[in-house]
Amino acid sequence: MSRRVLVTGASRGIGRAIAVAFARRGDTVAVHYGSDREEAAATVRTMEGVGHTLVGGDLADAEQARTVVDTAVAELGGIDVLVNNAAIAPGDGNRHEIATVSYADWQRVWRRMTDVDLLGAANVTYLVAHHMMGQEIKGSIVNVGSRGAYRGEPDFPAYGAAKAALHAFGQSMAIALAPYGIAVASVAPGFVGTERQQSKIDDSVRGQSPFGRVGTPEEVASAVVYLSSPEAAWSSGAVLDLNGASHLR
Repeated sequence: MSRRVLVTGASRGIGRAIAVAFARRGDTVAVHYGSDREEAAATVRTMEGVGHTLVGGDLADAEQARTVVDTAVAELGGIDVLVNNAAIAPGDGNRHEIATVSYADWQRVWRRMTDVDLLGAANVTYLVAHHMMGQEIKGSIVNVGSRGAYRGEPDFPAYGAAKAALHAFGQSMAIALAPYGIAVASVAPGFVGTERQQSKIDDSVRGQSPFGRVGTPEEVASAVVYLSSPEAAWSSGAVLDLNGASHLR
């Protein structure tokens, strides 16, 4: 059965792979992007099927988040699956090691990362959940978290903290939304070899996993598609580690 899917942060990387995977199984997808419409359009061009749409907006802004969801509902005719993937990922421009960063930059990075990685996902979840409840849709929500929530992110503590909170938020929503037939789960990827991360991959990074490699966006996408399926509803509340045994808990 074809489903209607909103994937946030789907202009490239893991989000793109997730959107492509849903389209491959016959679903129609709203491809969300924060600012790079061109890359989001490239995602749609790689997707099988028809009926897919682009939805832009900064999820750090609560009203833009509302517009994103309203537009996706209007374009798709409803939402059966939400994937909260949009995030401000760690990078040279937002490194905030406590021993070296200024107080002003510390505040700036914490605010931006939590606004997008946590509060943006929380607001989109609220809006989609109310749509599902109002339409009596027994849907699914999958959050893309991170290994860093457990392993620690000393150079990017706001990222690790936001992802840990996202995992906890997902588990709270799994309990709150189960009476409405809505399942909520999360994935916690380790290092994934997206195009943005290729320059960082060396033997030390590959050596974090006993498999001697990093993960792929497609591996994350496969897990997300499974967790969104009706067959996986009993996994609601789970956080699935996807790190090639690089961190065990």
